[in-house]
Amino acid sequence: MNKRADTGQFAAETTHLPNDHPPVEWGRIGVLLINLGTPEGTDYWSIRRYLREFLTDKRVIEWPKAVWLPILHGIVLTRRPGRVGKAYEAIWNTDTDESFLRTYTRNQSDKLSTNLSGEDPRIVVDWAMRYGNPSIPSRIAALKELGCDRILWFPLYPQYSATTTATVNDKAFDALKAMRWQPAVRTVPPYHDDPVYIDALASSIRTHLGTLDWQPEVVLASFHGIPQSYFKRGDPYHCHCHKTTRLLRANLGWDDDRLQTTFQSRFGPEEWLQPYTDKTIEALAAAGTKRIAVLNPGFVSDCLETLEEIAVEAAKNFKEHGGEQFTHIPCLNDTDDGMRVIEAVTRRELAGWL
Repeated sequence: MNKRADTGQFAAETTHLPNDHPPVEWGRIGVLLINLGTPEGTDYWSIRRYLREFLTDKRVIEWPKAVWLPILHGIVLTRRPGRVGKAYEAIWNTDTDESFLRTYTRNQSDKLSTNLSGEDPRIVVDWAMRYGNPSIPSRIAALKELGCDRILWFPLYPQYSATTTATVNDKAFDALKAMRWQPAVRTVPPYHDDPVYIDALASSIRTHLGTLDWQPEVVLASFHGIPQSYFKRGDPYHCHCHKTTRLLRANLGWDDDRLQTTFQSRFGPEEWLQPYTDKTIEALAAAGTKRIAVLNPGFVSDCLETLEEIAVEAAKNFKEHGGEQFTHIPCLNDTDDGMRVIEAVTRRELAGWL
């Protein structure tokens, strides 16, 4: 007998099936939250496996394979895992023996499930990582096995980039290629200018600054960078980031000097989007700015790039160049503000299915 969500409107649809029909799960709606990824541990080989998957993605590194692969295997995957592993050790969630990115993504999935499935029993919420585990193909298959013949996948990136949103979509569509009976699917578009998202960021800033006994002279909205060449080829990420900052600035009632856009995490010899976060911090300190705050609007969850690169290294850099007070404003994570954004976007994109 077919099993569908136990609502009366579907009951009659199973009465026409023959008695010997094999059991088939169907009629459910899947929601899959997808974040960037995380290594399984901080040891050399765990980091190497993670970096290898990440840095062989043609969306992330667009160099010709003949140029990039010898560098990757000869230098990067030999030297970098040790340094990256030490950085992960500094911000590892020792309570659960995992990265905070995994912790927050799982919590976001659990909270969204509680909020949605109680309202409609057909909804199944799950989570996956683009690089590492749980993998996108495994979770799409699991949702399909549970009877999800409609799936909304949600790349957890407010600003669109081919290096993030597009590679999630690539992997998810590749998974569908291997399926004989494919579910109907939707993808979540960028939400960099969504009022709910902007309000949540503003609320998080006000809340955090309210806990301090000092106020920053400058606040930096630091986004993960991409090479300038990607932007010049048509990636809208740069524009999305600046629009987020512009709307956030208007919401807070701040001027251009109080809230500035910068870009972090550059890698390799190419020129990346500017101004660079680290260079801006050094310049501000050298010019006499004593108090700054940094937030990361492009990251839905705190991770290596926020907890270590900003909260630790950027703070150290600022003080070494003459600054005095530094604070990192946490990402939205699984807070009430953060969940309000994820739920609002999900409900909007499920319209017509519920």
